[in-house]
Amino acid sequence: MAVHKLFSFGLCTFLAALGGHVVAEDMTFDQLLQRLEKTEQRLIDLEQQKLPVFRTASTSYLNAPPVPLPPVVETDNGAGNDVEPGFEERLQALEKGWAELDDAWSAFDTARKKTKADAAKKPTFKMNGRIHADFWDFLNDDGGIGFLEHPVGSLPAARVGADPDDRFAFRRIRLEMKGDIKETMLWRTQLDFNKPAIAEMKDVYIGFKNLPNNQQLLVGNQKRPLGLDHLNSSRYNVFLERPFVVETFNPDARRPGIAMYGYTNDQKYHWRYGAYYLENIKLTGAYLGDQRQMSANFRLSSSPWYDDSSGGRGYFHWAVAGMFAKPDGDDLPNDGHSNEGRFRTRPEARSTNTWLNTGRIAGADWYETLAVESIFNVGQMQFVGEYMHNFMQRDGFADTQFNGGYIYVSYMLTGEHIPYDRKSGTIGRLMPFEDFFLVERCGGGHGHGWGAFGVAARYSFLDISDKDVLGGVGESATFAFNWYWTAYSKLQFNLIYGNIDRRDPAIGTTGGSYLIAGTRFAIEF
Repeated sequence: MAVHKLFSFGLCTFLAALGGHVVAEDMTFDQLLQRLEKTEQRLIDLEQQKLPVFRTASTSYLNAPPVPLPPVVETDNGAGNDVEPGFEERLQALEKGWAELDDAWSAFDTARKKTKADAAKKPTFKMNGRIHADFWDFLNDDGGIGFLEHPVGSLPAARVGADPDDRFAFRRIRLEMKGDIKETMLWRTQLDFNKPAIAEMKDVYIGFKNLPNNQQLLVGNQKRPLGLDHLNSSRYNVFLERPFVVETFNPDARRPGIAMYGYTNDQKYHWRYGAYYLENIKLTGAYLGDQRQMSANFRLSSSPWYDDSSGGRGYFHWAVAGMFAKPDGDDLPNDGHSNEGRFRTRPEARSTNTWLNTGRIAGADWYETLAVESIFNVGQMQFVGEYMHNFMQRDGFADTQFNGGYIYVSYMLTGEHIPYDRKSGTIGRLMPFEDFFLVERCGGGHGHGWGAFGVAARYSFLDISDKDVLGGVGESATFAFNWYWTAYSKLQFNLIYGNIDRRDPAIGTTGGSYLIAGTRFAIEF
């Protein structure tokens, strides 16, 4: 009896260590035997599931067959006061099996870590992309809008003044490849095939990372740090197209240049600064000639309030940015390069032509663009605003000033929030509480999820008419409805009402009003 109790106590302690459970000292022997059999079965299952994986490592043990366990012997122990035959042997085999599995896992984990360490010594490669398919319906416009889309002097002549065409088009068919070159360098190549006959170059650069003060240096085609809505990825933006002012003073955003990026250890401050060519090389991939049209850009952003306890559902962001540019002030091309002192944009929709356009400004010598921006986010509601002011000095002509801005509010009907990246000072990927799906259940019926829903409203304005330059004054109000199917796919709808006036009458009109509807199906991979 004493031997049985001592053995029962030892077995209880052993099984508790294995299963992470507390075993009562007065548990009956039959109950102990049942727990032992369950533990044996668990060991067998683990061997069947894990050892084929472990054996991928090149060790003599891992290539050996699994440790056999003795069979369960059914015996009658009478009153349950004696240890059954084979019980101790089974315990020893169980202990040995656990030890063998633990050794196998250690060897496998060591090999896995070695493989990962070896990979860090070689250049890495990762591929992703996005597809944005749009439909734009120009619902209504007055007579003057046709001349903004097809101005006097455009070809074919029969289309001059014609109403804008409705259209289906791929806004983006983007393929991206990126990676690291060992521990200190990185690279990225991004091309857009939305015009299949000719690809557009987007981000194409190499760089050095892990520099002091959390910095990295990039050399190549990259975004100039001007305009929050431009620095935000098109994957995450709330509206289909960026506002007037962002596209006007930083058209297409990317230029060849060299820039430094960094942030403080507490991620409260973030900065970017660099020097860039003014000429856009997205179609040519090259800059040729001695005519240097360049700019210096900077942006300093901060998030003085960021609610870590709620996972970033509350935050405040502000930033100041600037651009100091030296264009070629001649109206005619010089050394094969056209005057980059010009500002233009579409009507916050995908029209064929730019409806607000200064043309190439004669005598443009220098210009400076200063910008302020902010985000205030509380839970599912977000407020965003941005303002830019441009000062242009001209040689032989009157100096000019242009300005513009926007403000919008968005609200997630299903309770999610728009995340914020403190290292870059931009918004991030929205994660729906549940994905959109519809499937058949195994037991009959259907299972479904609705995804996430959000609405937003934006007011935008731009004034690029001053002195003899008549690029136009535009105002626009946009309503947005966004249906996030998953974190990587969504359906977006925009309804835009706008008005443009003070355009140069030489194009056939001084302006007009319009109503446009846009829909986008967007995925990324």
